[in-house]
Amino acid sequence: MKKQQGATLIGMLFVGILVVFAAIVVMKLVPAYIEFYSIQKVLSAMDKDPTLKDAKNAEVRDSYARRAGIDNITAVKPEDLDISRDSGKLVVAAKYRVEKPLFGNVGLYIDFNASTVPTP
Repeated sequence: MKKQQGATLIGMLFVGILVVFAAIVVMKLVPAYIEFYSIQKVLSAMDKDPTLKDAKNAEVRDSYARRAGIDNITAVKPEDLDISRDSGKLVVAAKYRVEKPLFGNVGLYIDFNASTVPTP
């Protein structure tokens, strides 16, 4: 008789569990990253807006609130923005943390830093 080759039932279960765990992690992370890229897109649009060049901080926050409402951004509120001016250029930044529970007392914590100034 020939020796059988292939995956065992235990091996297939182990691979299946790993695939399911990876899928759960990805499903938890993707929405957080989509929202981060939406925030980055809003800040980039604000950077290109010539009406905000000399705007007051309250006007900048109002502009962000309108744009965030359109993109359904909930992670960063207008009052969470750090607004400054560097050599006459408007710099808007937001640092925030997203906490996603996985199961039991295990969770994922992701720190995001969005800004109108590109990070190197």
